[in-house]
Amino acid sequence: MDKVLNPFSPGAGTPPPELAGRQHILDKAHIMFERLKAGRSEKSFLLIGLRGVGKTVLLNEINRLSEQSGYNSILLEAHERKSLAALLLPPLRQLLFKLDRMENLSSKVKRSFHVLKSFMNSVKMKIQDIEISLDIDPEIGTADSGDLESDLPALLEAIAEAALDRKTAVAIIIDELQYLSEHEMSALIMAIHRIAQKKLPLALVGAGLPQLVGLMGRSKSYAERLFDFPRIGPLEKSDAIAALRGPAKEQDVEITDSALREIMVQTQGYPYFLQEWGYQAWNLAEKSPIDLLTIKVATKESIQRLDESFFRVRFDRLTPREKEYLHSLAVLGDGAQRSGDIADKLRVTPQSVAPIRNSLIKKGMIYSPAHGDTDFTVPLFGAFMKRVMPNVLGD
Repeated sequence: MDKVLNPFSPGAGTPPPELAGRQHILDKAHIMFERLKAGRSEKSFLLIGLRGVGKTVLLNEINRLSEQSGYNSILLEAHERKSLAALLLPPLRQLLFKLDRMENLSSKVKRSFHVLKSFMNSVKMKIQDIEISLDIDPEIGTADSGDLESDLPALLEAIAEAALDRKTAVAIIIDELQYLSEHEMSALIMAIHRIAQKKLPLALVGAGLPQLVGLMGRSKSYAERLFDFPRIGPLEKSDAIAALRGPAKEQDVEITDSALREIMVQTQGYPYFLQEWGYQAWNLAEKSPIDLLTIKVATKESIQRLDESFFRVRFDRLTPREKEYLHSLAVLGDGAQRSGDIADKLRVTPQSVAPIRNSLIKKGMIYSPAHGDTDFTVPLFGAFMKRVMPNVLGD
């Protein structure tokens, strides 16, 4: 078959040919945007899920929906080596210039520039990764205390008031939220809380790994009442089949039932892996229909490619001790394992490996689905660990 016409698209945040099984999330976003813009209360929300479930794809689609609803949106990705202030300031500055270019003067927009300058001056004293400039006087006494929990709410409130004055709205969309510190998360929660109390037209949509819920709870106990936390998991069988069969059928290609069943077994319904298997199967098939034999060969190709890229890039960030910890988690079996059992496997005490476990949580490799339990954030990573580290500790 023609590889150029291959409809499947595995990749980080690459939109699939069919966004199956996620319409309820998009409907939720649409309702939130429209209600906030109309001055009605509605919770912001944060998508929670493992790697490979399509959180980034959903955020990109939600960003498109926000713009269709007349919002001025900014789309960011948090990471370990950059502060929240450094992430927010450049797009917020650009947003204010956009509001300022609209017809007629706005005192609210002008004031928000002064507040932004106050915030910039304050964080520059503490954070070295702020590189933007703004040739305007600060508003003394607003967003300039040096305390992020005080200053960020004041800044976002001023921006939301400017948007209201311009009869528009703002959407802040942040991926990988679990990389924020507790202090940064607390400041962001406080800002959204103040904006919600005043019914201002600013929405926060985010996404993160499962540990994000605990991070928010530790940062501010009322976070669970301020946000919704939709869980994004593997696709239901019917949606997974639609994600494969629909795009293929548009190219007049069929996939046999036995082939689809095998893909479901191998991928467990995770969207990223569905795209990988679909992509490889298409390239291997000589003609329609794509059959079970083709999928068995595609499985070998898919696993090899995942080992060389999707899994390897995460594995290479690990220290030797972290690799040993993850290998022990893998050989104990699928699903969550007791942290004490992992320590036993390593022949050490749970207390001695607690720093390693904490480091792996911060790197986004594992999470705790329940107290004392540990599981991978990357589906199928356990099998990779056993392939890449065979016969470790006599296993």
